[in-house]
Amino acid sequence: MTSQKQLWFETSRRLTRLSGVCAGVLLSTSALADNINLSYAFFAPSQTFPAVQMEHWAKELNERTDGQVSVNTFPGGTLLTAANMFDGVLNGVADIGLSATSYEPGRFPLLNLAGNLTGIDVNSQTASQAVYELIKEFPAETLGLEDFKVITAFTSEPGYLHTQEPVTSLEDLEGQEIRVPGDSTAVVQALGGVPVGLSQSETGEALQAGIVSGYVGSRETLMDLQYARNVSYITDYPLTNVVFVAVMNQQRWDALPENVQQEIDALGAEMASYAGKYLDEHIQESLTWAAENHDLEQLSLSEEEAERWSSLLEPINEQRLEEVAAQGFPAFELRDRFIELIEQNQ
Repeated sequence: MTSQKQLWFETSRRLTRLSGVCAGVLLSTSALADNINLSYAFFAPSQTFPAVQMEHWAKELNERTDGQVSVNTFPGGTLLTAANMFDGVLNGVADIGLSATSYEPGRFPLLNLAGNLTGIDVNSQTASQAVYELIKEFPAETLGLEDFKVITAFTSEPGYLHTQEPVTSLEDLEGQEIRVPGDSTAVVQALGGVPVGLSQSETGEALQAGIVSGYVGSRETLMDLQYARNVSYITDYPLTNVVFVAVMNQQRWDALPENVQQEIDALGAEMASYAGKYLDEHIQESLTWAAENHDLEQLSLSEEEAERWSSLLEPINEQRLEEVAAQGFPAFELRDRFIELIEQNQ
C-alpha cells in the first residue's frame, strides 16, 4: 500500500513536470509573439536606388534585432503604387511605404520645396542628410506627415539636361522638345525649351523615335535605363530633384516593442546617408560607362550663361515659395534652413 509520504512525492513530481510543460508553452508563445513581420512597399523596380536602400534597411533591421523583425519588401508597385502609397499605409495595406513627395504635391506643399527649387548645386548624400534633418526639425503637421511615423528620407541628385545636341546657351535649347518630370515643366519652358510630360517607361522609346530630343533627370539613368544610347551631352546646371520619404502606419509603430522602435530610429539618419552615398557613387559609375561606351560629353555653362539661366529661374523659385507661404506654411524658413543644412553637411 502506497504510503502517504510516497503519494505526496509522486504528486509533487507530477506538478513539477506539469509546471515545466506550462512554462515551456508560455515561453514558446512569448517567443512567437515577439516575432514581428513588416511589409514594405515601393513603386519603382528593385534595381533603382530607393529600392536598393529599402532592401538594405530590411537586412539591417533584421540583423540588429537578432532576427526578431523580418521585413517583406514589395518593390515595383506589387503591393502599392505611387498613386496610392501614402493612403495605402494609412489604411494598413502596407506597414511601411516609400514614395516621392512630388507625386502628391497637394499633400506635401512645404516638404516638396526641398525638391522643386532650382539652381542648388548639391550631391545626393548631402541633400539627403539635409532633408532628413528638416523632417526632424519642422513640426510634422506643417510637412503633411502628422499621421505617419517617418522611417527615413532622402533625395535624388538634381536633375540635369540630357540632350542629343550640345546645349551651352539658351539659344541652343530654344524650341527643343524635352521630356520632364512634373516639377521641371515651368523650368524648361522658362529656358526656352518645350516641356513634354512622359512617364519614365515612355522616355526611352520617345528618345529613340525622335519624339523628344532630350530629357531632364538624374544621371544614373544613362546606364540603368540605357538612355546613353540616345543622348550624347549633359549640361552641367542643376535643376529640380526628387524627395523620397519612407513612412510607417502610426498604429503599427505604436504597437512595436521599444527595442525595435529604438533600432528603427537609429537607422533613420544612417539610411538617408546610405541612399545618397550609394546614388552618388552609382552616378559616377554611370557617367564613366556612358563616356567609355557612348562617347557622352559633359558640358559646362560659362559664368555669364549660368547667370542668364539663374535670372530666368529665380522668379520661378520665388513664385513657388510665395504660393506655399500663402497657404500658411513657413516656406522661406524651410528654404533658408535647407540651404544652411546643405552648407553644414558639405
